[in-house]
Amino acid sequence: MRPGRNLLIILLLAGLAGCAGLGVEPWDRDVLARDEMQLTTDPVEAALDDHIYFSKEASSGGRGFGGGGCGCN
Repeated sequence: MRPGRNLLIILLLAGLAGCAGLGVEPWDRDVLARDEMQLTTDPVEAALDDHIYFSKEASSGGRGFGGGGCGCN
């Protein structure tokens, strides 16, 4: 085998090994579930944000995906 091919195989295997640790382990979920780790920790702020979003977009809910009252996606 050529040295360039060996290097390519090593880099490929190293890249595949780097993807093995994706995801949250069960013992780490307690840290991520804390109040300070939430995107919106204040319920009043969340309600105001929902109201503003509803008023501007003429739609309710659906904050997690595209779309709205204007017809553009």
